[in-house]
Amino acid sequence: MPKLDDLFINNREWAESITREQPDFFETLSKQQKPEYLWIGCADSRVPANEIINLLPGEVFVHRNIANVVVHSDLNCLSVIQFAVEVLKVKHIMVVGHYGCGGIKAAMDGQEHGLIDNWLGHIKDVYRFHQQAIDAETDEKRKFDLLCELNVVEQVANVCQTSIVQNAWKAGQELQVHGWVYGINNGLIKDLDVSVSGL
Repeated sequence: MPKLDDLFINNREWAESITREQPDFFETLSKQQKPEYLWIGCADSRVPANEIINLLPGEVFVHRNIANVVVHSDLNCLSVIQFAVEVLKVKHIMVVGHYGCGGIKAAMDGQEHGLIDNWLGHIKDVYRFHQQAIDAETDEKRKFDLLCELNVVEQVANVCQTSIVQNAWKAGQELQVHGWVYGINNGLIKDLDVSVSGL
């Protein structure tokens, strides 16, 4: 069985470079976790949350799944949101999709993909809600990009409708929910202007 030695070498080099720049970084990091941000993003390996927004470990709490979906039956995602909001007291939740998302593409292609089709049903619902606008697009890439964006907007609404976020706002907690899309082709984030900061 391979031991993935290269990854251990990479890890040592990374830890040593951080320690050279900030000798007490890991000791300080081990004693606290106070991120202001929760990133809900896609599991795609090309979309690393910390790197995209240029933040160090400890500065962003992250949850990732296929196509950055937030549904009320996903106890994993809801548990992350609850911990981030109630324990860590994050001030911002960013739902971050990305152009070129394989999950979105699979939901659009009309083919069977196995078990994941159950998960993709949530994205197919987003398409159904916005079918007229999406089908009005004549360019296939624009249709794809539009569904990537509309999926983020829908997931922002889902985050806002959780009892966790609703209760935080009722209690007067400072909390904003944002919807962004990341461009893999240029490394830039696009704000979809759907931020919500209260009931």
